[in-house]
Amino acid sequence: MSTTSEMSLTPEWEDDERMNFMFSEFKENRDVNTTDWDSKMDFWTALIFRSCRQCGSVLVNLQDLNRTFQRKEKTPLGLSTVLQTMARCGMIQRESEFAASVDCGWVSWSVGMLLVKPLKWTFSTLLGSKRVPLEESFVVVDLVKEKAAELLKVYQSSEFSSCSIVSFQELCTLSSDICADESTLCMALLQLQKDKQVIVSLHEGEKIVKFCQPGQERVSPVSDVDVGIYQLQHSEKLLGERVQKLSLEAERCKEEARILLREGKKSQALRCLRSRKRVEKRADSLFAKLETVRGILDRIAQSQTDKMVMQAYQAGVTALRLSLKDVPVERAESLVDQIQELCDTQDEVNQTISSGVTAADEDMDELEKELKALLEEPEADVNPPDLPAVPTDSMGPSGEQIISPLPAVPRGHLNITTDVLEEELNRLTLSETGFPQRRVTSPEKRLEGAQ
Repeated sequence: MSTTSEMSLTPEWEDDERMNFMFSEFKENRDVNTTDWDSKMDFWTALIFRSCRQCGSVLVNLQDLNRTFQRKEKTPLGLSTVLQTMARCGMIQRESEFAASVDCGWVSWSVGMLLVKPLKWTFSTLLGSKRVPLEESFVVVDLVKEKAAELLKVYQSSEFSSCSIVSFQELCTLSSDICADESTLCMALLQLQKDKQVIVSLHEGEKIVKFCQPGQERVSPVSDVDVGIYQLQHSEKLLGERVQKLSLEAERCKEEARILLREGKKSQALRCLRSRKRVEKRADSLFAKLETVRGILDRIAQSQTDKMVMQAYQAGVTALRLSLKDVPVERAESLVDQIQELCDTQDEVNQTISSGVTAADEDMDELEKELKALLEEPEADVNPPDLPAVPTDSMGPSGEQIISPLPAVPRGHLNITTDVLEEELNRLTLSETGFPQRRVTSPEKRLEGAQ
């Protein structure tokens, strides 16, 4: 772990009074001063997390922490209490316990890490000791989960994502930017194996790691097919490297022959050309084998694709069978017949409605024609039925119409009352009927003339 000179710490680090309190031992009883006790605990907990992130490690031990947080030749006195409290809260876990929590043969495929002796911590706990062994390693749980997620992301975005199995050495090279050392990589792999995302195993003495492939919720066990594919891919890589090496050697022989020929050493130049021919022949032979291996890998990839398609077809057939389970053919035929009957009924209704609208339109056209004929007929000269026809007499000199002569008035004394005369006057007056009025003499003058 890095020292304080190599990492940035909290601004409080330069405050002597504050640091004297932080470097002091914790009180045996937390209840004496809960605020100070919790403040000191929070300070060291946050500082341990920060230092681990900056150095890229997920493992801590008391010895490294004392060396990292040394200040003015003083070491913190309460780090043992801090580690014990963090362990009780589940923030850190003993390395041996963390490895044992994963159901895998972690010890069997030893990755070069130093497993601690779990009995030492157990005995100290049983005896009531509050001291933590200096070399006891603890895994920072949250940090190892972060590293595991980063490792899985790096694998999925690398060229190895098409390979389900990767060698441990290739994985070390791939994760060099996110895992500071091999122990950090092992802890990340343990977390991924705990999450069912990888399986770590041994094959012919070599450590191999199988990752969960896209579309899978958890990694499947390592099968003979997986091992066979891994061997073919490993052979492809070795053959490719040898072919490239032989090609470089052939070019070197050719260049050496050219130099010797310029120097006049013809026999030596011929030997170099013969060597070049032999190297090229070996390269061609290895290249043919390489093409064979690549062809096998292509067929395996195609077979896996065909297997995936067949599985999809099988799932589709199963789903279709289940969906048609409650739909027999007789029921489907009955539904189709009912639909056809309803469609026929709807067509008849539509036809009836359409025919009714057409008849109404034809009646309207006939009425329009009849109305037009009435408008074209000449107007008739109609007289009021109760009025006599207007006489056509000759016109007078001034243009007025002359009424025909009245019958001769008797010359004797007439017994005519005024009411009778008024009635006769009203009967003879035609002004209300719209016809021209006759020129009549008033009744008084007619009586005088009669006398």
